[in-house]
Amino acid sequence: MKRYDCLIIGSGTAGAKIAKEFVKRNLRVALIEKDFNVFGGSCINTACIPTKVLIEDSNHGYTYKEAFARKNEIVPWFQASKYKSLSREENITLYDGTASFLSNEVVEVNMDQGNERLTADHIVINTGSTSNIPPIEGMEQTQNIYTSTTILERETLPEKILIVGGGYIGLEFASMYANFGSQVTVLLRGEKLLPHEDEDIAQEIQQVLEDKGITFMFESEVTKVQEDNGTVLAFLNDGQELTADALLLATGRKPNTEELKLEKTSIEASHSGAIDVNKQCESSVPHIWAVGDVRGKEQFTYVSYDDGRQVINAIFGSHMEFANPQKNIQYTMFIDPPLARVGLTEAQAKEKGYEVTVNTVPVRTIGRAHILRDARGLFKAVVDKKEGKILGVSLFGKQSEEIINIIKLAMDENWHYCRMRDQMFNHPIMSEAFNGLFNL
Repeated sequence: MKRYDCLIIGSGTAGAKIAKEFVKRNLRVALIEKDFNVFGGSCINTACIPTKVLIEDSNHGYTYKEAFARKNEIVPWFQASKYKSLSREENITLYDGTASFLSNEVVEVNMDQGNERLTADHIVINTGSTSNIPPIEGMEQTQNIYTSTTILERETLPEKILIVGGGYIGLEFASMYANFGSQVTVLLRGEKLLPHEDEDIAQEIQQVLEDKGITFMFESEVTKVQEDNGTVLAFLNDGQELTADALLLATGRKPNTEELKLEKTSIEASHSGAIDVNKQCESSVPHIWAVGDVRGKEQFTYVSYDDGRQVINAIFGSHMEFANPQKNIQYTMFIDPPLARVGLTEAQAKEKGYEVTVNTVPVRTIGRAHILRDARGLFKAVVDKKEGKILGVSLFGKQSEEIINIIKLAMDENWHYCRMRDQMFNHPIMSEAFNGLFNL
């Protein structure tokens, strides 16, 4: 049995960062990846990079064929770059196989050339997440049923597409395919779109997406599918039947822990497989860490990267004196235009007992938006009326994915909202809207 200083299961963002830190200290690392075709994790292979390439090109009038080709150039470059950065390190040994626990101390790697047992002072679980596939009758016998991963390999644009799920993944694909010219129908189980967002923001988003030609069907579930002359026939819970060239299951993702055999360890996990960790990503077994999507919380690459920092800090005590422990996590839904949010919605703030004051700014009032030829959207701020604390901001509009980070910084530093109101921004840019947004 071989022993290492650190054993990492999965080659994604956090694991790669941790591996590099151990190598910097001349410590030995074993990194196990079960599929070298997606080396580097989901972000660069099946999530952030490929989807955002397609989305970006759809926003700028490129054809699906052109965007697909560019995606197929960019993704391999990132993958190869990640592989080279790790494989050239003398103190990193790469294992091409599937890892599973034999105990709290020992991991077995199942490889084509046989099994090998490894142990380490620190074990990092970085296995990511996988698509959550609902049980729908007839799926196994029906072609052109996709997840958010498999649809990225579809070379032709579907003329008609059904998207099951109206969350962030579903809406990003809906917006993208509509921009490329597909006829898009989104099926949602609930009564309204984006129930966890501010209602006025959600209504604005729905209107913009409907203006693209997207159809929303609420309280709708697919109970059965079958093939009909090369198309997908979907049977709904209300008796309706819909046909499409493709059906996308955008029904969330679940932690990828099934192959780890956690039952052979003392690692505590939820019924969904998410590994329970503390603020520094340490599991219930002191030397075993879980980072990224596998811990079942925010499924963002930048959170995974920060998980890596937390683990490094816990092990080595390295340079995080200015870091905030993952509070005020911002996010962006890359629809067209994008939605970015940080903190609480108005409803959430009131539920927590805050007395709030709110303000909205239509994007059409921002000069830069007209320069950018896109004045769609709405900005909204929620502030604690008593203390002036910024509780949350929703930005639905052009360049919101960038300027939301200004708000996060202000919230992390506990700025009074007046500091945003009275800040001097250059002109003409989107963030100067904050002068008016915080003029409460």
